[in-house]
Amino acid sequence: MELKKILNQLNIYAQCRRYGLSLWQCPQFLFLVMGVIIVGSILAAYIIGTHYVEDPLTVALIILILVVILFIVAFIITRSFERLTEANRMKSEFVSVVSHQLRSPLSNLKWAIEFLMSGRAGKIEEEQIEYFRILKENISRMGDLVQDLLTVSRIETATLPLKKREFFLADLVKDLISEFETFAKASNVAVKFNGGENLPKAFTDPPRIRLVLENLLDNAIRYIKEKGEVEMRLERKGENLYFEIRDTGVGIPKEDQKYIFQKFFRSENVLRYQTQGSGLGLYIAKAIIEKSGGKIGFKSQEGVGSTFWFTLPIFSK
Repeated sequence: MELKKILNQLNIYAQCRRYGLSLWQCPQFLFLVMGVIIVGSILAAYIIGTHYVEDPLTVALIILILVVILFIVAFIITRSFERLTEANRMKSEFVSVVSHQLRSPLSNLKWAIEFLMSGRAGKIEEEQIEYFRILKENISRMGDLVQDLLTVSRIETATLPLKKREFFLADLVKDLISEFETFAKASNVAVKFNGGENLPKAFTDPPRIRLVLENLLDNAIRYIKEKGEVEMRLERKGENLYFEIRDTGVGIPKEDQKYIFQKFFRSENVLRYQTQGSGLGLYIAKAIIEKSGGKIGFKSQEGVGSTFWFTLPIFSK
């Protein structure tokens, strides 16, 4: 049992997966890299020492001191990284557990309110129904936040599943436009889509890509403060499908643009309008697109609007 534990500790790839980190962010791999640097430094010190120091014992002492110092520094740095990554892992697990536990009571609350609003438990006055609608809307918002937190937790722990299959991305976009039609009209926003013709199928997880599209379209409509327009475009570029969504909204200040895909970040000019949002949508979108083998980016100008784009690999037989 003890031997198995030691072997698991020596398995750098397994340790990195446990923390949900890439190799160049993993403490164990960084320690290995530091070890290679230390060996290289020792060899360089030995070569230089033998050329400029005549006494072999002095050279050996210098190298020994150098080795001890470098290993101590490497150990301290690696242990610090390990503590940080372990704390991050525990935080992600905590968020995951809490999110799972919150879903059931929220669902029960939503069901109870719908039951009361139906009048089956007794007559409800119009004024009371309005309060129930407010409660239902807020429960729905809480449910969306819990779902976003759960998705973020899965991304951070590298457990977000992707069930890849072929599908027409244009069909997904059109269905989403129909669902957002009422919201767009209420916001005085015209939504246009140019899907091209005879486009090949994409190859990834449709529900996950639908979530990406929902986040992008919801942001585009929500951040147009007056009458405006959202234009979407889909075309083929090489071995990828290229999707673009352009809006005439408030735009993103230049100083905020480098933070736009970070968790919980919301631009200051957006906060001035007090729009809803958790700051998780674009972080989730970026993680899903990159996990699907694509790329995502944007360009924006404050007061003019924003254009977000992403690519997805084409299905090949």
